[in-house]
Amino acid sequence: MEALVVSCVSSFYKPTPIHKKFNFDKSTPIPRSCFSSTSKIKSRSTKGFTSLSSSTKVLPENVDPPEAELETETPNDKFEWFSQWYPVMPVCELDKRVPLAKKILGLDVVVWWDRNENTWKVFDDTCPHRLAPLSQGRIDQWGRLQCVYHGWCFNGTGDCKFVPQATPDGPPIHTSKKACARVYPTTVQHETVWFWPSTDPKYKDIIKKKKPPFIPELDDPSFTNSFINRDIPCGYEIIVENLMDPAHVPYSHYGVMQLDKPPKVKADREGGQPLELSVKKLDVNGFVGRQEWGSVKFIAPCTYCMYADDDPVDVQGNGSAKSTGTDEALVRPKLSGQQRMVFFFFCIPVSPGNCRLIWGTAKNFGSWIENIIPKWIPHILSNLVVDSDLYLLHIEEHKIMEVGAANWQKECFVPTRSDALVVGFRRWMTKYAGGQINWGGKFSPTSLPPTPPREQLMDRYWSHVVNCKSCSYAYKSLNTLEVSLQVITVVSIGIVAATKQGVMSAAVRTMVVSMAIVCFVASRWLAHFIFKNFHYHDYSHSFP
Repeated sequence: MEALVVSCVSSFYKPTPIHKKFNFDKSTPIPRSCFSSTSKIKSRSTKGFTSLSSSTKVLPENVDPPEAELETETPNDKFEWFSQWYPVMPVCELDKRVPLAKKILGLDVVVWWDRNENTWKVFDDTCPHRLAPLSQGRIDQWGRLQCVYHGWCFNGTGDCKFVPQATPDGPPIHTSKKACARVYPTTVQHETVWFWPSTDPKYKDIIKKKKPPFIPELDDPSFTNSFINRDIPCGYEIIVENLMDPAHVPYSHYGVMQLDKPPKVKADREGGQPLELSVKKLDVNGFVGRQEWGSVKFIAPCTYCMYADDDPVDVQGNGSAKSTGTDEALVRPKLSGQQRMVFFFFCIPVSPGNCRLIWGTAKNFGSWIENIIPKWIPHILSNLVVDSDLYLLHIEEHKIMEVGAANWQKECFVPTRSDALVVGFRRWMTKYAGGQINWGGKFSPTSLPPTPPREQLMDRYWSHVVNCKSCSYAYKSLNTLEVSLQVITVVSIGIVAATKQGVMSAAVRTMVVSMAIVCFVASRWLAHFIFKNFHYHDYSHSFP
């Protein structure tokens, strides 16, 4: 149930302690609650983690942040944005008959099924002839990717196999290296297509040296998986922060979801409360953390996982899932009765102000419900959850851009532990990733698209429905049903109008008219339902 994923995800997270080399301005108020104190430290190795007790007091503005745990990285660690695997799309949402265009990290790519090699391929979405988009092409009868502008054909290795305009007795134009399409290294992991964002031949076999982040539960046959994806008009950094921020759930999602364990006594209508989050380890690869109901792990740049724990663990490490000195114990707690669940998110940078989110669950219990409820039904609630955040996040991103991302820690006041994961992520961005995404020179680092009308900003059809087989099928079916109801209405009224008095009894006439009225009302309701759930559903935080 994807809606549950979003709710739980948006509601409980846990960050990492912040290292002493974090570039906070000393005049900036830094809460002690965002750091782990060092009253008790255990370190099994330089790559281990530390068990830390913590204080919830807010650090006075004139006090420097406390010393952080033992650092695990070398001083020169730097995150390389173009030396990572990026998810493209879940396999379940791809059509083997049609190439699909996607933009990732500023790159225009096309993913298509090569039936000759029985695998998915990711190419640069550019025909070498006149730079037309290959994604607008087709798969020909020989299983090649064909550009529909002039008919050039390419096999799975990018070699041009046919140039219709070349004369048979002329030079073999198609064998030229300039005629080849550019191919990205591609692999399928966790039922998702991934690609490496470089067409340099030296990365052809990169999969043998480096693999995408691995989530064991997604490859375990005893687990059932669910996926949902949506293009979101907010930047990568803003969405990742939102996923790591449980405190916003009872407020921005009021009336849609609530925290798993609301307080017994509410201080306000929504029931906001202090949240104990902590980060246990942070390095160039991301971080792991703890929260009251389980564990979290951020694997840079795209993967964020939340592991549900049946026996909550407090910030001192008490409970059945107490840390044992290994990352495995930290991020993979067990549920009672061997029941396990993981919420996973792939947050993909697309361009400044735009990202793509693929998320879902993997669990080894309660799988029967997925076989009963069509996927598009929980997708409706998941999209409502996204919509209730969208406008807030979009405006927030523009305000951060105005003050400058480098000044985030000066402009944002984050005094409680509920912001610890967000602070940890910003620290990771600043320390290892240069404070911003490397777009390879394609975009200005300070450029953001203008704010569109709310209907366009929160559009569901182009951002989700067209990329979801279940929702697309439901959309077409419901539209067909709506048209059918309208036809029945018109035909029924026509029959009554064309039938002479006395030929049709009063009872039959009343029944036909009643049916017409019912069908008309049903068609109007269905039209509203389709528009609200598949096109645009506004969300008012004043009157949720």
